[in-house]
Amino acid sequence: MSIELVAQVMRDAFIRILLIAGPSVLVALTVGLVISVFQATTQIQEQTLSFVPKLLAIFLTLMLTGNFMLNLLINFTKSIFKMIATM
Repeated sequence: MSIELVAQVMRDAFIRILLIAGPSVLVALTVGLVISVFQATTQIQEQTLSFVPKLLAIFLTLMLTGNFMLNLLINFTKSIFKMIATM
């Protein structure tokens, strides 16, 4: 196993990590920003007000993008097993 191959596998793994975690993180960031602006304009400083909408939004995001995430992980795992088999 060469250094180039290891670097390529690591690069692919990091890209897949970003693709899998990205939608949930972006939704949480967006919902958190909207709730923070709402809290600042209404001067309501309740901690649970930001938690519940974020939780629901992330759950909805996982329901909508879960199939994509799972297929991405399965394809990556298959490619890793194929590389292991050829060594």
